Amino acid sequence: MSQVFFYGRSDLLDSFRFIYPQSMTKRAATANSDSVRERSAARVGGLAVLASLSSFFYYFEHGKILEHGDAVAHINIARRVFDSLTPGPLQLGTVWLPLPHVLMMPFIVSNKMWQSGIGASIPSLVAYVFGVLGIFRLVGELLESNERTYPAAALAAAVAAFAYGANPNLLYMQATALTETLYLAFFIWALVYLAEFLGGMRSAARADETARRALGKCALLVACAEMTRYDGWFLAGAIGAVVFAVVARQWGDRDLRWSAVKFAAGVAVAPVLWLVYNAAIYGDAFDFANGPYSAKAIEMRVGAPNPAFHSLFLGGLYFLKSAQATLAAGNWGRLWVAGAVAATALAWWILRGRAGAILALLWAPIAFYAYSISYGWVPLHVPMWWPFAVFNQRFGMELLPLFAISAGLLVASLAALLPGTAAWKVAVAPIVLIAASYAFVIQQQPLDLVEAVRSWEMRRGLDTSVERVIKTLPADSLFMMDLGEHVGIMERLGIPLRRVVNGEDHRPWVRPTDPEGTWERALADPGRYVNYVIAFEGDSVDRGVRRENLTLLTVIHSTGQPTARIYETQMHANQLR
Repeated sequence: MSQVFFYGRSDLLDSFRFIYPQSMTKRAATANSDSVRERSAARVGGLAVLASLSSFFYYFEHGKILEHGDAVAHINIARRVFDSLTPGPLQLGTVWLPLPHVLMMPFIVSNKMWQSGIGASIPSLVAYVFGVLGIFRLVGELLESNERTYPAAALAAAVAAFAYGANPNLLYMQATALTETLYLAFFIWALVYLAEFLGGMRSAARADETARRALGKCALLVACAEMTRYDGWFLAGAIGAVVFAVVARQWGDRDLRWSAVKFAAGVAVAPVLWLVYNAAIYGDAFDFANGPYSAKAIEMRVGAPNPAFHSLFLGGLYFLKSAQATLAAGNWGRLWVAGAVAATALAWWILRGRAGAILALLWAPIAFYAYSISYGWVPLHVPMWWPFAVFNQRFGMELLPLFAISAGLLVASLAALLPGTAAWKVAVAPIVLIAASYAFVIQQQPLDLVEAVRSWEMRRGLDTSVERVIKTLPADSLFMMDLGEHVGIMERLGIPLRRVVNGEDHRPWVRPTDPEGTWERALADPGRYVNYVIAFEGDSVDRGVRRENLTLLTVIHSTGQPTARIYETQMHANQLR
């Protein structure tokens, strides 16, 4: 009966196993079912592409993709690698990991693609589609190997993919240059291949070639995650613990031991290279954590309140609350948490070890963010708790795979516990609840979008005023400016960064300053290098530039923002006369 349901209901509900043929059961290994799976995969991928592009064009038309300050900063870090006075890989900087910027670069070579922000969104759009497909595949991988959950595997995978891909916050984030969508795709696919590895180990006395290849792919994706966000470093340790627990049980398998060694080397190389890079270029292997642009330094300058400071428990609570707010309005997010807990318990009971390990890894971000928030100088604010603001709310997105996969597992588990009940009947209630939950999020606006809008509102008055002045200046002008906080000004105006002397135009390994660096020489004698100097009160230009031969053109005040002053250099004034 289950077989009749599985193949006869609908192509869209059929298995997605064509992507992971090594896990197919004999029951599904027919040419006809392969064709059905291919059609189902095309539909799932097509729906994901449609959702991705529709969301992107909506937010692009409404001018939202460049509103988050961090998104603009990511774009221009990538741009300055090839568009600056001192181009090269050192322009990648030290605080943010480099892979997102490297992936953006080919798409922002065009000035229009850079200025509009479209090019920088492309990696996120692609990552979103792969993330949806990864959720679908992972749920199917976990459920199809179990006789009790097999009949509902395809439908459960579809529910999980819907819960992930339809999330309004994710649909906004994937339209921007922020890194969360890219990281989630790497995270999800690392778990897909880990699940395949664990499945191969469970079904054979020794690891076969397929299982070992899956472990190698897992290592590659973990390494990519490690070079995308620091969450990936924690992920590497967590997955590594699972892998070596498995290897320890089969220590006599020499090939498996060698695969484990290669896995360890693969996941270690990314953080080691980043530490070496920081040590060689910035004189401190942990400059990204301790340097002048680190989260700690920024927090000490800004002084944003951190209600979870030095409290792991509160850090975990605030992170979990932000995750709930990603999924539902008000306190309805608690239903998602309850569902995830129930799904975890049922999966442990029905599916046993492999699913339990995957679910444990899906819960693991709570530990990482609890520490980061309470001891890592990274405050997180949610609007329903003190200080009743929205700041770093997007961190909660890291639990979206857990909640999405839990929705799918819950459907399959309930179908297994209710024999004789068609799986689609079990799935109706979760689908309706997911749709209703997301509808209320859209009605009240996704909080990640709210955070981006507020980020822009804080900068808009000052930035647009400065832009109006720059538009009146000669088109071929050269500028000096600290691009750290206001790089979006040059991007929106389409002024190439090679026409802007900034704080990255020197040799960072020459400490504390580089006497031969373009930046330091321009600060000492701006008239030799630029036509105009833009200084924001308290920034490195304001603190360091010599003003003897500068003529003040305008002073710009904006509520809640530092005063901006635009100077004309004496040399340029003489040339005009």
